[in-house]
Amino acid sequence: MMHCTMEDLLALRAGEASVFARKHIETCAACRAELDALYQRVAQLKALPVRRPARDRWPVVQDAVRAERTRRRRVWSVSSLAAAATIAGLLLLRPVGGNLHAELSQAKQASATLEDQLQRYDVEGRVLTGRAAALAAELEDKIADIDGVLASSAQDAELVNLWQKRVDLMQQLVTVRVTRARYVGL
Repeated sequence: MMHCTMEDLLALRAGEASVFARKHIETCAACRAELDALYQRVAQLKALPVRRPARDRWPVVQDAVRAERTRRRRVWSVSSLAAAATIAGLLLLRPVGGNLHAELSQAKQASATLEDQLQRYDVEGRVLTGRAAALAAELEDKIADIDGVLASSAQDAELVNLWQKRVDLMQQLVTVRVTRARYVGL
């Protein structure tokens, strides 16, 4: 005796079975039991809870972005304050008439600190306003001019003055690149 296949049982459940399957299910207890088990499986599957992700994920994404922005601002605020404090300390604590060598090394150290801060800051990834970009370009040109003069031989007193001007311009450049980009909201 030939029994119904799973395809025949599924067709019976859908109401699209062949004449053979409809007649056979009435006479065969094994196929009827299999059809009943199929109905029970379908009912058990329908009874399972529906698991769907939340439709609106925007609040989670927005909170993550805000937390990252806050973290970055804190890092830049601390490093900017540290650089500003270093420069202020150098300018306030330098001796009035004295040691040119110490003043020169302090100015060079402050310049190196500011250059390091500018390199850590991702200039290419930020958008500046046209005015801020023009100001940054002008400051970079002035720094390049001072670097050209520093490359030529100069006297010690003039060297200290040039390095101090360079530090001042570098601090202005850091302010333009970091603070102005932050005001844009990036």
